[in-house]
Amino acid sequence: MENLRTYEQKAFSEGFREIAGVDEVGRGPLAGPVVAAAVIFPPAFNVSGIKDSKKLSSGQREKLFGRICEAAKAVGMGMVDQDEIDRINIGQAGLRAMKMAVYCLGPQVDFLLVDGIIRIPIPIPQQTIKKGDNLSFSIAAASIIAKVIRDKIMINYHKKYSVYNFARHKGYGT
Repeated sequence: MENLRTYEQKAFSEGFREIAGVDEVGRGPLAGPVVAAAVIFPPAFNVSGIKDSKKLSSGQREKLFGRICEAAKAVGMGMVDQDEIDRINIGQAGLRAMKMAVYCLGPQVDFLLVDGIIRIPIPIPQQTIKKGDNLSFSIAAASIIAKVIRDKIMINYHKKYSVYNFARHKGYGT
């Protein structure tokens, strides 16, 4: 767990106080929106089990979702729907969703840890981290929040379009 805090500790040592991890889900599916989350934790927050959402069962993600929301100083969410994805492309849609999630945090955020290699186009200091959901505690938490929210959206789509069985595969090709 401590090695998942390396990036957060470095940012704290550089004087940043409100450090948000940012991640998105939904770049690979054939259907549904791209959803991003941004999470700010207090410096001493500790909960076991937080890791990349892809390495957790849906039950584990659900449990951690509640614990993260309770303990976080702030949680922001952004979503770009499939029509917008088709219009601007999935890469731009992911960045737009992350930007929305960060702006939902309010003005207190002063540093971003961003999953991936492309910076979010906003004037907040940030560090991109390739495979950040495996390397940063706050990015991993954001990945859990985004995944749970997107899965709930796809389950709701299933109710309307049951022929596609979105409840089972969440829009991913199987």
